[in-house]
Amino acid sequence: MKTIAEVMSREYKADISRYEKSFLEKSVEKRLIALNIKSLSSFSELLARDENEAGVFLNSLSVCYSEFFRNSLTFALLEQLILPGLIEEKQANSEIRIWSAACAAGQEPYSIAMLLDDLIRRKEEKSRFRIFGTDVSEKELERARKGVYCLSDVQNIRTGLVMKYFIQKGENYTISDKIKGHVDFSFHDLLDTNYISPASSIFGDFDLVCCSNLLFYYNPDIRQQILNRLYLSLSPGGYLVTGEAERDIVQRHKFIPVAAPSAVFRKRR
Repeated sequence: MKTIAEVMSREYKADISRYEKSFLEKSVEKRLIALNIKSLSSFSELLARDENEAGVFLNSLSVCYSEFFRNSLTFALLEQLILPGLIEEKQANSEIRIWSAACAAGQEPYSIAMLLDDLIRRKEEKSRFRIFGTDVSEKELERARKGVYCLSDVQNIRTGLVMKYFIQKGENYTISDKIKGHVDFSFHDLLDTNYISPASSIFGDFDLVCCSNLLFYYNPDIRQQILNRLYLSLSPGGYLVTGEAERDIVQRHKFIPVAAPSAVFRKRR
């Protein structure tokens, strides 16, 4: 594995040592099976001479997957506690600012946008909100901007929200322009040390940041670097949402748990 990391660094300027050890090993194992290669040394030799395979291997380390309302406990907390609190706090005086990091094809930011719009309508408030969705995959970001999903994609969404916020054409469901207007999608690499938050957001200062099911793909040092940037991007008292499997990772940081066993945390005021 060390030799593979050295080859990727020397030949392609790619640092794969940032990834969590077991995840990296499983990714290599999948490529060995796919290529019918028996040894790590043979695979490292192939990587050194085959740029295409190196690209395939690197792409296999970039996991782009999400779902609408992916974690029921998290979204119940958002709908019943966190988002209503932000609406009450902000009202018409200022904008609610949210960042969905590693947003894949946009399911997470659109889920939050639907909840916020629905809550604001029901409460007859005049609150404004802006959601920034970022990812490192331009392909996924383009899909997010189009906002077109199939039936299986929307099955986790309440029927009322589907009827209110999607336009059905055949087997496709397209997010309404109203919801699209609240979400900006852009490229952002969480490992880029030049930026704490997305350049498109200008100054960060988010009330809520979602970074779900990403941290466990990286080694402990990288996890802490990402958490430090997320912490700095939040306004005082702002919320961080991660995946439930990452709860223990975040608890070792400076964030305050909101409600166990959820993976929702808060920055100290």
